[in-house]
Amino acid sequence: MTTDILVVDDDPMLVKLLDYRLRHRGYTVLAAEDGETGLALARERVPSLIVLDAMLPGIGGFEVLRTLRESPETAPIPVVMLTARDQEQDVLTGLKLGAEEYIVKPFIPEELLL
Repeated sequence: MTTDILVVDDDPMLVKLLDYRLRHRGYTVLAAEDGETGLALARERVPSLIVLDAMLPGIGGFEVLRTLRESPETAPIPVVMLTARDQEQDVLTGLKLGAEEYIVKPFIPEELLL
């Protein structure tokens, strides 16, 4: 049985890296390059985990997280913020909105996998 992980990030190289690493661990990777597409995929596929960037075109990652948490269908999905936004207020905002983890770029890929 495969587990879907949704990666919402507008950096195609990062998405490719995560896709490679996660697929080799047995996960199915879904990708979205903006917040709107990420929300649509989350509602449609209800992945086991979402890896979410804060800085996205259109709807930003914090707003995506807020919207996910407000919907009964998507509220239970764990979200890991993976972003270059490293200010204390950014980290606190992500965690207060319901992210399970907040990882700052650049990051160690193995840290995310753990």
